[in-house]
Amino acid sequence: MALQESLAKFKKQQEKCQSTLTSIAAKAGSSKPTVPQKFTPAAPTKPPTPAVKFSNDTERLQHINSIRKAPVGAQIKRVIDLLLETRQAFTPEQINEACYVDTNANKAVFDSLRNNPKVSYDGKRFAYKSKHDLKDRSQLLVLVRKFPEGIAVIDLKDSYPSVMEDLQALKAAGQVWLLSNFDSQEDIAYPNDPRVPIKVDDDLKQFFRTIELPRDMLDIEKDLQKNGMKPATNTAKRRAMAQVHGIASKSKPKKKKHEISKRTKLTNAHLPELFQSLKDGDSSK
Repeated sequence: MALQESLAKFKKQQEKCQSTLTSIAAKAGSSKPTVPQKFTPAAPTKPPTPAVKFSNDTERLQHINSIRKAPVGAQIKRVIDLLLETRQAFTPEQINEACYVDTNANKAVFDSLRNNPKVSYDGKRFAYKSKHDLKDRSQLLVLVRKFPEGIAVIDLKDSYPSVMEDLQALKAAGQVWLLSNFDSQEDIAYPNDPRVPIKVDDDLKQFFRTIELPRDMLDIEKDLQKNGMKPATNTAKRRAMAQVHGIASKSKPKKKKHEISKRTKLTNAHLPELFQSLKDGDSSK
């Protein structure tokens, strides 16, 4: 009995201590100031980077491979087009990045590009090389004035990007003449010296326009020589050179006339009129 009373008393003490601890904890919690939680905005989510499709990469690699397996001439043209369009100097590595022509890996392409008359190479970079090194309109006018007999416009077209616009501006200003060659239909630029203004009467202009010129350029050159003038062209020499290089049109070979002889296999015996000439030949012998 004494033991049970001791246990009951111990339980009551534990319950009392537990209630005391609970009340203390409650008071301590209520006495602390409530701190508002800081709101942190959610970071914007980046859209997922689209993965490179294997098919697209394969198509690009196939395109590069087809370029590098192309003939040397096709690769050279690709590089020259790049140099002409940009008018910048490129290293072999930059050419490879720009148009996929690997000059370092292809010695034939590198040597052909270095020796091409339209390309200049300083040991490190390739650049476009025009026939006439011109930069602006003033240099163009100086060059045209050096050719009183005329200079072909085709030799000026690649000098710099706006050369044709400058040539038309010089023509509009009366500083140059642009005339077409009667034989080749190519434009020729002639200098117009502003120090020698010439005024031509309308009657003389009309008389000049009524003169009918020969159709053949050879006849025009002969007439000029008869009048003591030297022609600016040499059509006979040009045509001779064209024939040497096989440019002249070849006359069509005449079809050989097949005649019936005794050795001809007669498969159309039901048409006796076809063999009349053969019979006549036999009767004449």
